[in-house]
Amino acid sequence: MENKRISSEKEVELKLFCLWGFKDSSGMIVHPCQWTHAHSFSEGLAGVADANGDWGFIDKTGKYVIPSQWKYAHSFSEGLAGVKDANGRWGFIDKTGELVISCQWKRLDLSGFREGLCIVVDDNEKWGFIDKMGEVVIPCQWKYALWFSEGLAAVRDDNGICGFIDKTGKMVIPCQWGNALWFSEGLAGVMNDNGKWGFIDKTGKVVIPYKWNNVQWFRNGEARVQMTWGDSKWLTIDRNGQYVV
Repeated sequence: MENKRISSEKEVELKLFCLWGFKDSSGMIVHPCQWTHAHSFSEGLAGVADANGDWGFIDKTGKYVIPSQWKYAHSFSEGLAGVKDANGRWGFIDKTGELVISCQWKRLDLSGFREGLCIVVDDNEKWGFIDKMGEVVIPCQWKYALWFSEGLAAVRDDNGICGFIDKTGKMVIPCQWGNALWFSEGLAGVMNDNGKWGFIDKTGKVVIPYKWNNVQWFRNGEARVQMTWGDSKWLTIDRNGQYVV
């Protein structure tokens, strides 16, 4: 009886591992679950993490084309992928696995390169942009930034106010909003001091008045909006701000 009691107090440590694999569009498994984490395929390659947590890239046959050697990796975008080295610094590799932009940044934007530029964050927690040569084209001076879309990028200054810059770093729409989204189909969502969202055009003119608690970007002439923050119900508006049934 005593041995049974002692035995029952000894718990076997079990660790639950969730392994990742890939299915095709029909739902058929084409690469069995064998990685500890994985990204979706982008530009023909997918980042995967092995049992040691090291990241590499496979092609659509499941073959490693870039060996597992990075502490983390983003997906490929415009031919380059952000990678983190053993020192926790970020740089970029090309599709051969060659390090083409040295690991020197504290953080990179997850989206990678957009319109030829990528967001980087320096040791002072300031945000700026580099080109594909790794050259800083817009100095790290912003508190936050979104990627470039339609030639403009939303940035936040040290006062927490948002505006838009062009690819030279010039402020083309002055900082005046509490929050902002990227431009899509010529319009961008912006939030006023009362926490209400509307839309501006590329001159900074409010073309759809502030009235929603949350908005998304325009696609095919329509955008989704929320009247109440966190509400599961989304409505759809057109470019005139009219509801679409």
